[in-house]
Amino acid sequence: MEQIIVRVNGVLIEDGRILLVEQDVSAARKWAHPGGKLEFGETLKQAIIREFKEETGLDISVGDLLFITERINKDSHVVIASFQVSKTGGKFGTGTGEEFATGKIKSIRMVPLDELANLGFSSDYCNLVKTGFSKRGSYRGNILD
Repeated sequence: MEQIIVRVNGVLIEDGRILLVEQDVSAARKWAHPGGKLEFGETLKQAIIREFKEETGLDISVGDLLFITERINKDSHVVIASFQVSKTGGKFGTGTGEEFATGKIKSIRMVPLDELANLGFSSDYCNLVKTGFSKRGSYRGNILD
């Protein structure tokens, strides 16, 4: 059955560092932003708050839509909405999601912004970060192109 999956993720930047979770994203990249799949009946905002708490232990507020991307290939079509988030509470590293129990998420950490390229992030994404997401709310296309 053909299906479109909607995912959300949160971009938390503090003091020149960005929060990432270590997991198998692709052969070239093992780090990603906290986030996950939208559940039926859940708003995008509710989903990112839930996923962030499950994966990092942090409570957040959701800010601007930063960008939308897609991952389209012969087997799947995933739409990804990325939001700016701010920490409001919680305890870093106390995630409760099944990702920890199953080993899908290996660790979480705050990474200096200038290390993103070394972690497999595209030059396009690194430039977005460096400009403070100057193209907020933009459609960034199919990330597999």
